Amino acid sequence: MTIKTTANALELFQAAQAAQALSYSPYSQFKVGAAIRCDDGSIHSGCNVENAAFPLSQCAEASAIGIMIGSGKTTIKEVLVLSPNDNLCPPCGGCRQKLLEFSSADTLVHMSTASGDITTVTMAELLPYSFDKSDLDRHNLEAVS
Repeated sequence: MTIKTTANALELFQAAQAAQALSYSPYSQFKVGAAIRCDDGSIHSGCNVENAAFPLSQCAEASAIGIMIGSGKTTIKEVLVLSPNDNLCPPCGGCRQKLLEFSSADTLVHMSTASGDITTVTMAELLPYSFDKSDLDRHNLEAVS
């Protein structure tokens, strides 16, 4: 296995890999792991959790965010999403929005294949023309005036 990126991404890869091994995915057999590094350097990982009622399933990124929040952290500096195969597994639309809530335009998003090939983009590249809390602030200011 060759990790073609920084040591920071390697650390996230290993955390995502450990979480991926715990994935509950009896329906799709598509095990995903994710790991988040916060602004204080702490790492929080999660895996996907499926449910027989498919809309109730949870993505690995959402699991990692929940664990991060449960640890009292709120700022994502970088995230890695680990695919169970040799194709990249980019965050779904819902997870992109969830990640955006706790990150900035320059937050690094690493997408890794199972064999360790990593593609890195910024949050702004992953989710251009995003809707975030600043849009709500502008709306509220306009409604008051």
